[in-house]
Amino acid sequence: MSLKSKNNAKSKAADRIRSKVLPSLHRKDLGDLIPKRGGKFAPTISSWLMKAAGWRTVGAIPNIPQAVVLAIPHTSNVDGVYAIPSLFSLDLNISIMGKHTLFKVPVLAQLLKWMGIIPINREVKGSVLQASIDKFKSGQPLFLGLAPEGTRNYTENWKTGFYYLAVGANVPILPVALDYNTKEVRFLELVHPTGNIEEDLPKIYAQYGGVMPFYPERLSQPLQDINEQYKG
Repeated sequence: MSLKSKNNAKSKAADRIRSKVLPSLHRKDLGDLIPKRGGKFAPTISSWLMKAAGWRTVGAIPNIPQAVVLAIPHTSNVDGVYAIPSLFSLDLNISIMGKHTLFKVPVLAQLLKWMGIIPINREVKGSVLQASIDKFKSGQPLFLGLAPEGTRNYTENWKTGFYYLAVGANVPILPVALDYNTKEVRFLELVHPTGNIEEDLPKIYAQYGGVMPFYPERLSQPLQDINEQYKG
């Protein structure tokens, strides 16, 4: 078989995999309650960048104003190359937490706020969780992005702060996957935490079956276990 034929076969195989997953997700699909960035040019430019890279955004985002958003798996800085354009193409505003000291520089503070970074004082015990809960309790639209693996390297367990944050703030959890196998940023099914973490975590793990990170050897143990079940 020629090299061209092999490449065509791989392309067709990828298309078959994609067609079985989830529908494409576009800016127009987002409801009015979902927090938006309000960008004029960024969505168009980012959509073009995603298409040029051969990536797409799939799934669905319920029309809700608040959620804890999980960014998994995160094994490389390369992840941002695809994740950020995906969010910008949707005009989706997902906030993340950053050190409060960074906001002491006025010019930098303005940039960080534009990027959706929330100042958090990590030096005070328990402040991160409570401050995050308070942000949600303010009633303002907020999608807060967290990476439960807590590292870009292999880990045996996820950090569970995201779960107790969702419970404390009484908001749902929106899992998002970055799959290098299908070249998709995938918005998965919403999970409403019941307060029973032993029952709820497996529901989240299960949605990541078959997802391939940039560095497969760094995949967290819970997702390695799910992938083994997925293959079986």
